[in-house]
Amino acid sequence: MPELPEIEVIKRVIEPQIKGLAVQRITAGRPEVIAHPAADEFCGRITGQRFAGIERRGKFLILWMESGDRIILHLRMTGCLLVTPADDPEEKHTHLVFKLSDGRELRFSDTRRFGRFWLLRRGEEDSYSGIEKLGAEPFDPAFTGEYLSARLGKRKKAIKECLLDQSVIAGIGNIYSDEILFAARIHPLRSASTLTTEEWNRLASVIPERMAFFIEKNRTTPEEYLEAKGQDYRNTPFLQVYGHGGEPCPVCGETLCRSVIGGRSSVYCPVCQK
Repeated sequence: MPELPEIEVIKRVIEPQIKGLAVQRITAGRPEVIAHPAADEFCGRITGQRFAGIERRGKFLILWMESGDRIILHLRMTGCLLVTPADDPEEKHTHLVFKLSDGRELRFSDTRRFGRFWLLRRGEEDSYSGIEKLGAEPFDPAFTGEYLSARLGKRKKAIKECLLDQSVIAGIGNIYSDEILFAARIHPLRSASTLTTEEWNRLASVIPERMAFFIEKNRTTPEEYLEAKGQDYRNTPFLQVYGHGGEPCPVCGETLCRSVIGGRSSVYCPVCQK
């Protein structure tokens, strides 16, 4: 599943390509990817409107229309957005196509069909997508060690599980939680309630630093993104522990351990993360 860095890169690639363009027609091959409202109403409401821009919130994308209406999208496991020439062959599992006023198309494909769209009218309260339940963004000035300690400091759960709680921190998933804890030198199985003030402060510093690092490493051009069909995530050479269980630690050389925490695979160094 794409996490905050990948979603931010998608936002930066797609936004300049659609900003100011009108939607001339929408084809919904799989209406069920539209969670709210009904597909016919969604398509009718958006047809003729112009895109004003895109925001990211956690792992969600918010496509703003000039009218003030907004489309909220969660890509989930395998969702993909592409801006393509109209005559390009559609990718398999393309479910939603926005015909744009410059002749190109904004296409949504999703192999597993878990991704969802929600349309909210101007001023309409979002009680559908779950975006209102998200916690702080890692780049928010209010994201501090004190904030983390107040929200997580009494929990008995493993800190790895706590980092995945989107109601506390928006955007972190399995990959980057491993990378964050390795950089912060904190064992993923540590109970959150055992972390010290210094460790909470360290996490509050490491989290935005790692997110910014991987945003930069995933950076791509619209041409490269289209050629790779939106699937060329470039983080792999820079991951220090995730996916490297059984290999030497890049810092101390000790063999990296793999464990399952909260049903999720986790990799850590038993020396650097005592």
